Parts: sequence; structure tokens; C-alpha cells
Amino acid sequence: MQTEKEDEDDASPQECVAMSDFTGSGSDQLSFSCGDKLLVHIKSSSDWWWAELRGVRGYVPASYLRPGDAEEEDTSLEDPWQDEEYFGSYGTLRLHLEMLSDKSRTEAYRQVILSNSASLRNKVVMDLGCGTGIISMFCAQLAQPSVFEFMVESVLLVRDRWLREGGVMWPSSAALTLVPCQADSYYAEKMAFWEQPYGLDFTPLQPLAQQEFFTKPKFSHLIEPNDCLTAPCDVICLDMYTLQVKDLEEIKGQFHFCVEKSGVFHGFTAWFTVHFESLETGGATVELNTGPNSEPTHWKQTLFMLDRPISVYAGDLISGNIVLYRNPVWRRHMTVTLHWNINSATEETDNCQVGTKVFPMWR
Repeated sequence: MQTEKEDEDDASPQECVAMSDFTGSGSDQLSFSCGDKLLVHIKSSSDWWWAELRGVRGYVPASYLRPGDAEEEDTSLEDPWQDEEYFGSYGTLRLHLEMLSDKSRTEAYRQVILSNSASLRNKVVMDLGCGTGIISMFCAQLAQPSVFEFMVESVLLVRDRWLREGGVMWPSSAALTLVPCQADSYYAEKMAFWEQPYGLDFTPLQPLAQQEFFTKPKFSHLIEPNDCLTAPCDVICLDMYTLQVKDLEEIKGQFHFCVEKSGVFHGFTAWFTVHFESLETGGATVELNTGPNSEPTHWKQTLFMLDRPISVYAGDLISGNIVLYRNPVWRRHMTVTLHWNINSATEETDNCQVGTKVFPMWR
């Protein structure tokens, strides 16, 4: 009878080629560069494979690899935008039902159009990514402009080509907000569960659970305000009038938080806010905030889980930076890298915990 290890060694590994750089977030993950040839021994799941690179073995993200026995890359056949995948999702009623049911998002657009209806009359409006056309119809119904349809790169390209001097962009500005948080129920559901289900010890599966559930961000997360360990902070602010396409390749922000209540630091939660400036001088600016203190939207919030929870105490300082890297291969995708330092207020001044984690979105 053969063991799993013997089966692994007897099986013929598959050679695969890395399509993009990857930095492992733990000792059991391999780091590699675009073009590296890896030997895949076990396809543990659809997301993670057990592979070998230069004699070292570890887990690698399956989506970063292509079969090495495939014909040489023909870049002319590559679809760096994943148009079929992207536009296919917008071809379903499920997605549009979700967006039209998002009252906060839809009413924000309706309100800004209504409050500027006089100034919009007889103007030309371009609705980018109109979907069901609800915003275009609001314009036609409330302001009667001329409306055209043609997401951030697309917006910037259209702005540079067609926005006339004195024209207005909606949204006019955007901010990404971050907050250190607790996520007790999610951690218990995905990680603590393995400690003693049915009175049995399944903790050897916890490393695999961490890779499967915590490697990528948790989208559509609803954080309770009392799960925020600190006051939130805007880490990235974008002016839609001055932002350039080249700026999208790497966007950086810094954060400094002071823990307001003791608890377990499970990760960071992020959300965004956009503003719609008025066409009228001195007119009110309309805000759409997708955070936990506003009415929930279909975007909800996004949770970035640490690999291991950390106990923090009131007065502790959490500082660091966030970097959004645009994927060099799949242009609609990005990688979010978080670096953080925790300085304890209850210990010696040199007591500092440091961490880094890379989150692929989507690949």
C-alpha cells in the first residue's frame, strides 16, 4: 500500500509557466517571477497547487500558471482585458437586479441629476457603462440633455477626449477608506471551526483553510460599526479631473490608526466614498458612502483578513501603507499589498509587531 507521499513522488509532475510575479505570504507558499517554470505535483484545489521551483516545494496560486506544454505564447491571442468574462457578468439580469435594488447608489445619481437638472438642460451627457440605462433615463426624464453611452481607465480616456472646458465629471472625486477591525464570526466560521468539530481535532487542516479562505479579500462583507477597532481613515483620494491612466499602475496610501478599544485585530475592512459636485455655483455636493455607517449598498465592504489574529489594546498604534498594483497581464485585475506595524502602548517602546500580506484581486 502506498502512502500519499509515495503517490506524490510517483506521479508525473506537470510543467507550468508563471504568467505573472507572485510573492508568497507564508513559509509554505512559493514566490516566483513571470516566466519561471514550475513543476506541479498536486492540484490540491482549483485555487492552490503544490508545486516545485528550483528544488523547493510549496503552494502556488493556480491562476498564475499556464501549462508549459502549450504552444508558445502568442500575445496577439491574449485577452488582457478578459472582455468575455467581464462583459458576460453584465449580460445577466442577476447583476442588474442587484444594482437596481441598491437604493443608496441609484438614489445618489438620481439626486445629483435632479438637483442639477436646470444646468444639465441641453448639455451633452456621456453615461459610461450604462448597463440597464437607468442613469441615462434619469437624465432624459429630469434634465432632458443629449445622452451618450460608452470603467476607471475608460472614464479617464473619455474625459481626455470629450470633456469640454468647464464640464463636470460624476463622480468628481473618490476616496478609499480603511479601518482595522474584528471579524469574530467569520474567523470562527472558517478557521476556529477546525479546532474540535464533533469532538475531533482537525487543526492540521487550518493552514489549508487559511490559504483557501484568507488569501483573497472577502467581498460583499458587512462590517458592524462596533467591529471597528479605530476610527476609519481615508488612505487614497483620487481627483477624477487630474488622475492619469499611468497613475493606475501603482497607487499608494499611508495610514496611522490609534486603537480605541481592546479587541482582536483580524484584518482590515475597506470601502469607498464618491462625491458629485454641483453644476451650480455654491450648490450642494452629493455623497455616496459605502461604509458601515451608511445605508448598505450592493458593494457592501471588503474584508482583508490577516493570516493570524493579533490582540490589540486601547492606545496601541497601527501604522503602515497600502499599495494597489495593476496586474501586468490581466488589466482589469489588481494586487493589494498591506504593510503594517503595531506599536504597543502597554509594553516597552521597542515592542513592535510587523506584518505584510499580498491579496490578489482577482488574480
